[in-house]
Amino acid sequence: MTIRAVVRGIGHYLPERVVPNSEFEDTLDTSHEWIVSRSGIHQRHFAAENETTSDLATHAANRALSAAGMVADDLDAIIVATSTADLTFPSAATMVQNGLGMMRGFAYDVQAVCAGFVFALATANAQIVSGQAKRVMVIGAETFSRIMDWEDRTTSVLFGDGAGALILEAQDGTGDKSDRGILSVDLNSDGRHRDILYVDGGVSTQTTGYLRMQGKEVFRHAVEKLAATAQTAMDRAKITADEVDWVVPHQANIRIIQGTAKKMGVPDERVVKTVQNHGNTSAASIPLALSVAVSEGKIQPGQVVVTEAIGGGLAWGAVVLRW
Repeated sequence: MTIRAVVRGIGHYLPERVVPNSEFEDTLDTSHEWIVSRSGIHQRHFAAENETTSDLATHAANRALSAAGMVADDLDAIIVATSTADLTFPSAATMVQNGLGMMRGFAYDVQAVCAGFVFALATANAQIVSGQAKRVMVIGAETFSRIMDWEDRTTSVLFGDGAGALILEAQDGTGDKSDRGILSVDLNSDGRHRDILYVDGGVSTQTTGYLRMQGKEVFRHAVEKLAATAQTAMDRAKITADEVDWVVPHQANIRIIQGTAKKMGVPDERVVKTVQNHGNTSAASIPLALSVAVSEGKIQPGQVVVTEAIGGGLAWGAVVLRW
């Protein structure tokens, strides 16, 4: 008998403030058409002044618990993937734990930027398979609007805020690809490429810093690495492209999403796309997209889902699961 980490519930939260592309036209040399043509983004959400990353995460977590028919103390652990935690410490995850009224278990953060949710899923899967936990809440949550240089039109128009949460539960499986739950994982990083996507500040420099990105270089790495990690994860799960019901990619750029799916051999109609409404929400983008796809009736129990993401580091990876 094989232990599988099976999805029990999912939920998401977006801040109330919707920011259309037109809002940037007064302060930047840009336009709605310019932004859409280069990214596919039409709008994004920004957190209110008093909203923190852990606030967004807690809202999403409550919705996931409701969808799963659970209460907070049914969980053994909370893992929050974020690069924009409220404080240097304690972790955003412990703040969510407190916000949910969870009086047991453990909570911690994972930081792999836009690939954070994939890394967090992999970590949760390992803890469930090893028997360390039976139910783990995995959250991706970001307030990237707090680290934007509003004079840089190449980055400030791309990012948004939001959160998505997913609950994994240990269930028995047969050990083959017909099982529900996480079937395979592939994780990678290469620190030589740090300078193409980073924030130019941090604790040891006593600054907050702003996001900096070499867009052409990121694009060049993204399609190749995302398609390769997805293929590796599919091979490990013994899943072919024809068996994939949905690709739910990191929602960074419509051209990257389409280019990666083409390399994977998955038709465009089987790719979940939310970048047009949310922008790039970093570690929150995959759980947001998953939750939206479930709420729209697209992803159904028993279907095969492939997620893949790349972020600063560079760090990238993929997860194959059966819903």
